[in-house]
Amino acid sequence: MSTLTITTIQADLAWEDKAANLARFEEKIYGVNEKMEVVVLPEMFSTGFSMKPRELAESMEGKTVGWMKKVAAGKKIILTGSLIIEEDGHYYNRLVWMLPNGQYGYYDKRHRFAFAGEDKHFSQGNRRLIASVKGWKINLQVCYDLRFPVWARQQMNSTHMPRLKGDQLVEEGNGQGVVEYDLMINVANWPERRSHAWKTLLTARAIENQCYVVGLNRVGEDGNGIYHSGDSMVVDPMGEVLYQKSHEEHIHTITLSRQQLDETRTKLPFLQDADAFIIQNEEQP
Repeated sequence: MSTLTITTIQADLAWEDKAANLARFEEKIYGVNEKMEVVVLPEMFSTGFSMKPRELAESMEGKTVGWMKKVAAGKKIILTGSLIIEEDGHYYNRLVWMLPNGQYGYYDKRHRFAFAGEDKHFSQGNRRLIASVKGWKINLQVCYDLRFPVWARQQMNSTHMPRLKGDQLVEEGNGQGVVEYDLMINVANWPERRSHAWKTLLTARAIENQCYVVGLNRVGEDGNGIYHSGDSMVVDPMGEVLYQKSHEEHIHTITLSRQQLDETRTKLPFLQDADAFIIQNEEQP
């Protein structure tokens, strides 16, 4: 049975200092000697959760995406995390899924955190992205998306769904009973004051979707004086916490078992009883 190795890097972030953050993460990544396949960085890993996109945004040809290409190629890993991207006059909190060959996919954060004014500075994403690695299907999300279970819900009866093959997003048919994804990754800047919600929601998403969930959060105080306790977690399809770390920087590598996932779904086929629905990615008249 295939396995998938995930490395999470829970780290403090230098506020709005791209050079410092990229240097720190490069040192951390190259300092890992064990096998890595997918390496996960926090939300807005190059700047912190800043509401200054006009000053900090880059293009997809900019320095940070170029850095991701260099590191992914150098370590022969898939590297993912979100950053501030400008495109056609719009700003996005964009998660980039960088392959070691330089090809990439991306997901624009759907649910902007209005409580902090994110909706006033960033445009909304309108589609989910599900990547494929070694036969594993991975649903990629960003922070506040975690609070909205419909956006994360397995679409068992979907006629078509997006797949990332190499650098191409394609539509594939999906028949009744086919599970849409196996792993959810959520990258975040989630404040310590709401850490109970973070931990509860990560566990709930794993249980209700019968999938593994990786939640990767930052630690430390940001430029607005908001403290982040990390509490990065890996949860299995039964809701058991396989890893959790609070209040300090930490690099953790875990190998997920496809056999355990398949056995859980076979013995407890709860998803077969799920309601049929379709997510409308764009507003309809």
